[in-house]
Amino acid sequence: MILPLQMLYFEDLSVGMTETLRKTIESSDVVGFAEVTGDRNPIHLSEHFAAQTPFGTRIAHGLYTASLISAVLGTRLPGPGAVYISQTLNFQAPVKIGDTVEVKVTVAELMPERRRARLECTCSVDGEVVLHGEAWVKVPSKEGGGRPMPRV
Repeated sequence: MILPLQMLYFEDLSVGMTETLRKTIESSDVVGFAEVTGDRNPIHLSEHFAAQTPFGTRIAHGLYTASLISAVLGTRLPGPGAVYISQTLNFQAPVKIGDTVEVKVTVAELMPERRRARLECTCSVDGEVVLHGEAWVKVPSKEGGGRPMPRV
């Protein structure tokens, strides 16, 4: 999954702006996330183990699902140069291998004096919210010299 970059400055943002991303969760995504993080909980990696849990099958790491929010923030809204300040995460339901997650990020509040934006973040599968929270990010401004050009 490679999202095209959208370069927005603080001055380009307005309350209500929204970006979405859809990603079908593959087994290789979960295995790769386990390798990168070291979280090898068998509920994510072993179908035999996961079958004995209340979920009945393997589930994706909650933070993998949350990382899809980061993909939107860093590439689309606000985009390159945005810096995370904080993120709340409220997990509502598991994401299983093969599920298609829809990530929605919406500008909820702008703080011009600090060039910060509060963003509502929701991840859903088949219309059911599986994760919601909010992010605060610092966004580069045109006045402040902007941001570096991204490398391709």
